[in-house]
Amino acid sequence: MGFVFYDTETTGTNTSFDQILQFAAICTDDDLNEIDRFEIRCRLMPHIVPSPGALCVTRIRMEQITDPALPSHYEMMCEIRAKLAAWSPSIFTGWNTLGFDEHLLRQALYQSLHSPYLTNTGGNCRIDILKIAQAASVLVPDAIIVPVGDKGKPTFRLDRLAPENGFNHLNAHDALADVEATIHVARLIRDNAPELWADAVHLSDKASVATLLNAEPCFILTESFYNLPYQFALTKIGHEPGNAGTVLALNLAIDIDQLRAMTDEELAAWLTRSPKPVRRIRTNAAPTLQALSEYEHFGGDAAGDLLERAHRIQADTEFCARLIRLSAKQDRPASEFVEEQIYSGFVGRADENRMAAFHLAAWEDRPAIVEGFGDVRLIALGRRLIYEHRPDLLPENIRAKIAAKIAARLAGDGYEKTAWTTIADAQAEAVARMEQGNGDEAAILDAVVKYLADRAQVTRILSASC
Repeated sequence: MGFVFYDTETTGTNTSFDQILQFAAICTDDDLNEIDRFEIRCRLMPHIVPSPGALCVTRIRMEQITDPALPSHYEMMCEIRAKLAAWSPSIFTGWNTLGFDEHLLRQALYQSLHSPYLTNTGGNCRIDILKIAQAASVLVPDAIIVPVGDKGKPTFRLDRLAPENGFNHLNAHDALADVEATIHVARLIRDNAPELWADAVHLSDKASVATLLNAEPCFILTESFYNLPYQFALTKIGHEPGNAGTVLALNLAIDIDQLRAMTDEELAAWLTRSPKPVRRIRTNAAPTLQALSEYEHFGGDAAGDLLERAHRIQADTEFCARLIRLSAKQDRPASEFVEEQIYSGFVGRADENRMAAFHLAAWEDRPAIVEGFGDVRLIALGRRLIYEHRPDLLPENIRAKIAAKIAARLAGDGYEKTAWTTIADAQAEAVARMEQGNGDEAAILDAVVKYLADRAQVTRILSASC
């Protein structure tokens, strides 16, 4: 199976409320030879305020993202989905894609009335080159050079690591350049740590992950926190309630008898410690796993002790059930924002058919399709798409309601605290960056400040009319 390396440049870092401005991807064969590439940009959505800092990092100018000649976000996402579907099935990957870019991609597909799960359905799998590089730094330390950051600690920033490993990354933070840099690092890991690379590719498939977790009483999980990789010797105790795709595993660096003697209250408190004694392993998220027998650090008596402890824990099904019950996540209150409702249930078959019909229909026919959705999330998203592209097709009351909601969101009116960037937030950020005196950012920030002032005036007028 081949690979799809992709990257996004965005309006900010909030994966629910920011948007993709640039998307780039390169399709390769299974030996990382390029087959095809794709790049596209879009204009700013009317309800999004870009972070001045994000624009400075990516060097994206306001005149670019407000250019009416660019496709809309919806139009861009239709092209992206078509291209990625044509490249499927593949292993989808990039630099920190599982931590960031995929969340943006899922949101963008969802908000454009496409299925958000393109990268892990239909035979597609996922890995993350950042996670593999972090694992390589401790498991095969000679595979890549990890540079030291400004604070004297290892850094896995792509714009620092790729040049340190021989890639000419002059155009860092451009989506296509970052994809090329990621492929360069991936090839180094494949060549210098072939077993680690093979394991990562093998475990891109959730069935392979599940098989390993079921077959091995003790296994090693490598995870990174603040760029420092850690290894945990774990044993599977069961699945997260209501979620067969998430395995719960207990850290074996414990005193089992001490845990058994605890009350439920004491054990529940102990389970909140950091690092978490019970790790959640998502089988479809390409975890970095090794069988205990393949991990050289735990040899001889140490390995035997871990295996004995793992067998004791797994044999005590009552204790495992207690750990699972006390580790269960508490349900969060439902969010009022449609963006944060993305995981509030799967779309039904009838609505999937209506989504497909929406994309094939003329704009004049889309309002009727939207009003026929059974899922209220899709109605809200569909109305917003129509408002952005053809507001004249909406009834006056619905159009006014959407306009009022956008105005309130841009201004932050009625919200004690917002997860998204408001106009006032962006203005304060722009002023703070201008005061730092970075001449390279001056032109970008000047244009941002002017845009924000114009947008604030329009928002005030819109709010007054509502």
